Parts: sequence; structure tokens; C-alpha cells
Amino acid sequence: MLAKLSTRPSMRRCALPCAAGLALLGAGLPAADEPAPDLARFYGQKVTWSACEGEDMPKDLQCGKVTVPLDYARPGKETLDLALARYRATGKPRGSVLLNFGGPGGQGVGQLALAGKDFMGLTNGYDVVGFDPRGVGRSSPVSCGNAPDDPLDGADGDTVLADPQAALEKLRDAAAECTEHSGPVLRHIGTVNAARDLDVIRDSLGDDKLNYLGFSYGSRLGAVYAAQFPGKVGRMVLDGVDTLTEPLSEQGVVTAQGQQTALENFLAWCTQDIACPFGQNPREAREHVVKVVESLDRDPVPTDFGEAFSGQDFAGALAQGLFSRELWPSLERAVAQLLEDGDTSRMEAFASGGVAHPPWRAAHGGLTDPQDVPLDNLPAALMAVNCADDPDRPAAEQIGRDLGRLRARYERASPVFGRYRLTQVLMCYGRPKGTDFIRDEVKDLDTPRMLLVGTRGDPATPYRWTVETAERLGSSAVVLDNRGEGHTGYGSSTCVHRKVDAFLLYGTLPPDGSSCGSENDTG
Repeated sequence: MLAKLSTRPSMRRCALPCAAGLALLGAGLPAADEPAPDLARFYGQKVTWSACEGEDMPKDLQCGKVTVPLDYARPGKETLDLALARYRATGKPRGSVLLNFGGPGGQGVGQLALAGKDFMGLTNGYDVVGFDPRGVGRSSPVSCGNAPDDPLDGADGDTVLADPQAALEKLRDAAAECTEHSGPVLRHIGTVNAARDLDVIRDSLGDDKLNYLGFSYGSRLGAVYAAQFPGKVGRMVLDGVDTLTEPLSEQGVVTAQGQQTALENFLAWCTQDIACPFGQNPREAREHVVKVVESLDRDPVPTDFGEAFSGQDFAGALAQGLFSRELWPSLERAVAQLLEDGDTSRMEAFASGGVAHPPWRAAHGGLTDPQDVPLDNLPAALMAVNCADDPDRPAAEQIGRDLGRLRARYERASPVFGRYRLTQVLMCYGRPKGTDFIRDEVKDLDTPRMLLVGTRGDPATPYRWTVETAERLGSSAVVLDNRGEGHTGYGSSTCVHRKVDAFLLYGTLPPDGSSCGSENDTG
């Protein structure tokens, strides 16, 4: 899940959701701390830092890149470049701390530019570094081109149930579009390869150990790195802890439930305002949201980019806006602008992405220009990575048998987000089987102790995932219980922020099972 640390909506626009890419994990799953001889040319790189280009980029943010193999099984072949950004240490330098903001599909360079103030405390000892993972942002971004946002558009639930094979054919066609528009990086996307990239980045920064702060999906990436390179783990924090074991079908239900709860909380707040576009009655407001989704699915609204904004786009934008209470006023205004004026621009701004659908450029051609990042990069990368990480591939016959039950279960979880999440789960149909490595090998880690932060009211990564993942990782895991609301704790809880910084800067860990109270300044 994408962690929303900044309360400022992205200035870019993205169509949500999108058909996801065909994902095939590159071969080779090392569990060694030293690089193989044929990878030696990627280690020992020195990053050349310079001012970041762009009018909105902070003047004190520096940008660079590092080169990694496209396929770790064949490192002598094609390569790709990964975009980096950093804020320099202001105190006595002790190395770097690497950030991942979640997703999968979140751009680290752009998010660090937006939310850099949240991490200035860490510059007392570290260079604070963000990066665009492979397939994301400027790092050979994947795309599904002009594939429809929802391959099941035009078919209501009853039609899909009556002819599930036709629906699955649409999913196959969508996957083919993703393959065509993404290039070879799509075959080598996924968390196992991204974790190997982390180790190359660590070395290029001159660090013996990886100091790391990963949010939401970034917790999965950190855990996979720790399993692959246990001897290279420094001070590691996982905030908004992802599951390592539940299949996508279960994750989708949990997410839909959490987002429905967050929506109801938002509507209870909104309806106290006379300007709330859903009225002043919370129950009627909930019904109104469902009707808006259904209406936009029947009759999408055109956007400035010539594409249609559907009910599923609306659900996806709502989901992003619900991640933090601080975004609620902006979300209220965005919904009002859509419902009153038919203007989708503010709703689209809740998603991050690029502004065009360029033709694919060769992976070895360097970084992608910011203005050429595909409009659908975030949802395309999200599904490509999730499918690469998930080994479950039920046959068409099984999906046909289960589709009615799944649809009912998702709609019970959320009448607003149910179809949106179910469609994403179905996107893995027809794609190559993902890796078993995460479920089978990421457990019982022999690493220094790491801090896991779970938030009780998290709508995207439930607190029980923190507990389950901590038990799975073993004695290395130390749990901090954040008794608050919202997705992740570092950006919303002063207590969590203070304890995370104390660990990263000074190695001071809170006791396992200790908590931060519901008030942001407690603890």
C-alpha cells in the first residue's frame, strides 16, 4: 500500500485504476551477503550528485542515479538506471538512511521532494535518500498504454457471472497491452529484484550496512532485503507493516473493509459541514457515494486528457484521499468540484503519476524524463509487483466457480471499494506464477533487531499484520503499538516519529510491545 506522508496532493495526475502489467520474476534468489563475481561491476559505483531539475524541486535536494542489471541471472546483458534523490546530512555524517514510501509503485524521488520536511530530523546524522524502484517513476516506468482502466467496464456483475470466461479474456487482453507498453523491465519487476537493487544502492552510497525506513509496501521490501542480505542489515524500521503470507484475494478484502471504515469516518466528519457535497445525513451520504460510483460507471465524465473518469476511478481517488485525516478537507472540495462542475482535476490529483503515454524507451537508455512518466505508472507498477510477489494462479475453471462468492464477499466488505479491489485481484489471472520466495523464505531472520510500527486504526495495513509479521520474522522484530488512526504512524504521531528517529539516529529501541497513545504527542 502507498503510504501518504505528505498532506499535499500531488500536482500530477493519474488515472486510477489501470490494468496491471505482466510480471515475470527474474531468476536467481541469493541469500548471501557478498555479491557474486559477475555482479562486481555494479558494486563500487559512486553516485554523481547534482541539483534536481524542475521548478518545484527543493533547492537543497540533490539527484543522481545508480545502474543495476535488468536481469540478475544475466548481469552481463542489459542494465537499467534507478533515480535517486537525497538531502545531505547537517550533523556529523554517519552514512545514509534509505526511504521507501510504499505502493508498490510510489515514486521515491517525487515524494521526498514533497515530504522532505518530515525527515529533516534524520539529517542530524544521515543523508536521507529516496529512490524510484525499477519500473517506477524515472526508473524505466511500466505502463499499460491505452488499456481500459477496468477490463470489466461495460459488464455489470450479473453479466460477468453469466460469462466469466469472456471477462477473463478481457483480462488477458489487458495484460497484453501492459506487455506491449512496458518493455523488458516488466519481466524483471517484483520485490525480490527490488531488494537486490537496494543492496547495490547501499553499496553505491558507501554504506557497509543498510539503514532503512520503509512504509506500507516498503515494509515488505525491507523484510525481503533482510532475508536476502541478513549480514548487511543496519537500523531498519518498518511502518504500516504489510503481510508476507496472505494471498492477494485476502489482502483485497482486508483493504476494502479498512477503506469502507475510513470512508464512513470521513462522511461522519463531512456531513457536519453545510458545504459537504453528500449532504448532512451520514446514512444518506453513504448511499449517495454508492450512487455516484454506479452513475460514473454507467456514464463516465471526460477529463482534460481525453480519457473517461469512471466510478472505479472515483473509488480509487477516494481511497487515496482517505489515507490521512489531514487530506479530508481537500477531498471534500475535490468531490464537490466533480459533482457540481463535472471537473475531475482535483480528484485525479489524489493519485501520483505522470502526464503522458509515451512509447517505451530502451531500458539501457538512462532515466526517463519526468514529463514522460506514463500517466498510469502507479497502478500499473502496483499490480505488476503484487502479481510478481504472489504465487497463486487459480485456473479459469476455479475462478469461474469462485467468482460469485468472491464478488459477494467483496461487496459485503465495501459497496464502494469492493469491485475496485476485486478487479485488482483478478488482474493476476493469466500472468506467470509469482515467486514463492517471500512466503517460504522470509521468516526466522538472523539480523540485528528491527522496529515494526503498527497503527490500530490503519485502513490499509491492519494492526494484526504487524503482529503476524513480527512473529514470522522472529526474535529480531520489536513491535511498537501506535494506538491512533490513519495509514502508518511516522507522519501523524509525534510519539512514533520521536521513537523512530531515536532508533535510527542513536540505536535506542523502545521495549517490545510498548505503545504510543491515541494522542499524537503521547508516549
